[in-house]
Amino acid sequence: MVDCVVKNWQGEEVGQASLELRVAREESAAHIVHRALVRQMTNARRGTASTKTRAEVRGGGRKPWRQKGTGRARAGSIRSPLWKGGGVIFGPKPKDYNIKMNRKERRLALRTALNSRAEDLLVVENFAEQLPRPKTKELVQAIERWGVEPGAKVLLILREFTDNVYLSARNISTLKLMKAESLNIYDLLLADKIVITSEALAKIQEVYSDQ
Repeated sequence: MVDCVVKNWQGEEVGQASLELRVAREESAAHIVHRALVRQMTNARRGTASTKTRAEVRGGGRKPWRQKGTGRARAGSIRSPLWKGGGVIFGPKPKDYNIKMNRKERRLALRTALNSRAEDLLVVENFAEQLPRPKTKELVQAIERWGVEPGAKVLLILREFTDNVYLSARNISTLKLMKAESLNIYDLLLADKIVITSEALAKIQEVYSDQ
């Protein structure tokens, strides 16, 4: 169980919140989180890199010169890999890099990763009403009031995106917005601080419960 202090828009403590998720055993936690991270990063590869072999490049159907008597090295095609404009030897071809991982394992790894970031977890009240219009400066100041150092990478997890919150956050290079039901291992581990609204915390408890 993770116990957190809930802060309001001004950065004042206004309550307590807890997150109780089933996580992996200590001896296997690092392994399963690592597997899930490798899977996500590998599956992000498009695998579309492609080169042409000597059979696929254009031209080279005619032998450039006769086999003997010219004093030059024998050649059968101007599209040999040894020639400029020729084919590529052992070059990349389209490939599927996807790695499979059971759904239960993925969710267990996600819960374990989130639980491991307990010290960097900040819970705040829903602040959508505090931004009646898009204002990046006000959101930056609020994040600092919550205890995040300037320049730190922040993952802000919300129940739903409102237009004003999205427009206020999109120009902050060190801030990433994410919905509670769309968490992923990479962003959870990359962030220096994770800020979650109370509503998003309840949604995480609901969505990622092991029931």
